[in-house]
Amino acid sequence: MKKSIALLLVVLMFMAGLSAAAEEYSINGENVSNFNALLGDLFAAYDTPTDGDAKRTEADLDAVRAVSETDYEVARRIADHWQTVYLDASYPLYIHDGGERATALEQAMPADIGAHAIVVLGYELKDGGMTEELMGRCEAAAAVARSFPDSILVCSGGATGKNNPEQHTEAGLMKVYLAENCGIDAARIFIDEQAMTTVENAVNTFVILEANGIDSITIVTSTYHQRWGQAVYNAVGALYEKTHGYSAKIVENYCFDIEPSNTMFNRDAQIAIMQMTSVLGLTIDGKRPQQKAG
Repeated sequence: MKKSIALLLVVLMFMAGLSAAAEEYSINGENVSNFNALLGDLFAAYDTPTDGDAKRTEADLDAVRAVSETDYEVARRIADHWQTVYLDASYPLYIHDGGERATALEQAMPADIGAHAIVVLGYELKDGGMTEELMGRCEAAAAVARSFPDSILVCSGGATGKNNPEQHTEAGLMKVYLAENCGIDAARIFIDEQAMTTVENAVNTFVILEANGIDSITIVTSTYHQRWGQAVYNAVGALYEKTHGYSAKIVENYCFDIEPSNTMFNRDAQIAIMQMTSVLGLTIDGKRPQQKAG
């Protein structure tokens, strides 16, 4: 376990500057060490599970609660969601099979989802254009949109990638692709063209969700990014409810199936913990992560 925690801290120190979040989303400063302990134990429970993991997590949550009941509600949501997507081996990922509709998702979706949004996460552009992976995410999102025609779509992603002199944005190109290539009504598609990280995807998306009175969301991204993206969105959602009194529940997932090209992206659980560390405004070895985009 110590080896795993040490490896996590190395990754956190290396990547801390890659995420950004508004200061208003930080938790009570007196709870920083308790949240650090919780996130460390959640990662250890995934990386090197033991019989004592659940007991340690509950002790961490009790420590958070002793300082702040509101912080405890945030911590509980983070811990429960981590249990669902990272520690429950039966948690299903729904994979786009190339069909026109997301038929497997239709069968799995809860009956009462209220006002629903399909949240589509961007991927870095290449020479100012969409990659196969980003187009794949759009094709998956279009299948979900056809299956749930009353849902809006929220595409998030800024002007990324090298050699992008016209500053094309992931979200802008995604909207065009969804409308022109996939036949999705452009009026259904809302975009965030500012986000440069998964954390910023989440922070900016919740503003759009609240403005449109959304009750629930399905996150569409690549398979390797789904659990990590959900962990970040869930943490931001808990903090957004704390600061704004608004929440939208993650009800399902849908994925474009692809292997990550960068070996770092195989460490999705480590990156999820790192990005939650950033958005919670926590410290690493006594230092706050840099609050800037990578």
